[in-house]
Amino acid sequence: MRLSRRTLLAAGTGAVGLTAPPAAAAGERQLRTGFERLAAGGYAPLDGQRVGVVTNPTGITRDVRHIVDVMHADDRVNLIAVFGPEHGFRGTAQAGGSEGRYDDPATGLPVYDTYLKSGQPLADIFTASGVDTIVFDIQDVGARFYTYIWTLYDCMDAARLAGKRFVVLDRPNPVTGRAAQGPVLHKEFATFVGREPIAQAHGMTVAELARLFNGEFLATPVPLETVLMSGWRRSDFYDASGLPWVPPSPNMPTADTALVYSGTCLFEGTNLSEGRGTTRPFELLGAEGIDRSWAEAVGQLGLDGVHFREAYFAPTFSKFQGRTIGGVQVHVHDRGAYDPVRTGVALLVTAKKVWSGFTWRADNWIDKLTGSTSVRTMIDAGASADEVVAAWQDELAAFRRVRKEYLVYR
Repeated sequence: MRLSRRTLLAAGTGAVGLTAPPAAAAGERQLRTGFERLAAGGYAPLDGQRVGVVTNPTGITRDVRHIVDVMHADDRVNLIAVFGPEHGFRGTAQAGGSEGRYDDPATGLPVYDTYLKSGQPLADIFTASGVDTIVFDIQDVGARFYTYIWTLYDCMDAARLAGKRFVVLDRPNPVTGRAAQGPVLHKEFATFVGREPIAQAHGMTVAELARLFNGEFLATPVPLETVLMSGWRRSDFYDASGLPWVPPSPNMPTADTALVYSGTCLFEGTNLSEGRGTTRPFELLGAEGIDRSWAEAVGQLGLDGVHFREAYFAPTFSKFQGRTIGGVQVHVHDRGAYDPVRTGVALLVTAKKVWSGFTWRADNWIDKLTGSTSVRTMIDAGASADEVVAAWQDELAAFRRVRKEYLVYR
């Protein structure tokens, strides 16, 4: 890791705006998002700029208007382009898809597709769009393999190459910002579900991540401004925000989904269903041939904050489409005590023990999700969940030390 936050700020290469959230009045703590503070300040960081916005359906106000519609109607903002990530600007595409290039019917603005684009090709899109400043406003869910934070990274890097300013509008981490958890990505396993060495559950907001990316990972920093929230505490879950929940992607229907996702998404790397095609994705897990023995086995581990219910379900798409399968439903009863990554590993360990049909995906996708071969090879060797978790503690401690330099909320 090349630069420290102190070096970055001392060099003046990472300018930040609206970085000190105003104190709330006595007895009052209403959260205000980065966009709310930007609008309340008259869009000052965007004054005189041709603006493009990287966003999706989560870029909304608390009265559920989309920020693109709001800014397009405001003469104080010269909004000329929109950039859509995976699933698209208006959210019409399923996992692994996007909306392509089109003109938005509501505003007439050109919408450019950023999905799976990075480096100079993405920089060329920014240049062709004619923007001076790129604004990012997307709700994250707190997991390294959720692709929007790497859309942020790729767009920052492309903006640097294209000579553009970059402004990040902050939103809450829905599963709190209390701590980083899980294994840290090894660079040789870098993909779009993990570009750089951060923890599996990073415990940061997108503005904090942007500062981390700028200070540690980009070849040279991009001119960056972050518009922070006010009224958010690191211990807050999403329901404390008072904000409406808009699914950031089709299989993230509720904030409860985000709570388990950083652990149970690991089942994408196996032949078990991770609950896609059900109303409770990532909470329901299963396969043909699994019975109550799995729920019993994982329940006996006494994991904090969570219960496991024997469950049967028939996915409407994805793995086991239209077939009734057995497995578990994850029920979190104490969010403060619950560790999603440890729970995900415990579920993998017990699934492999109780079901003879268990296999990893043939492409070893699990290594891309966990960030190394360690989790897979240790489980194959018969390691317990506690042993697997113990193996990543040194690298996690090192990441936590770096992360601490970029945290801006208490």
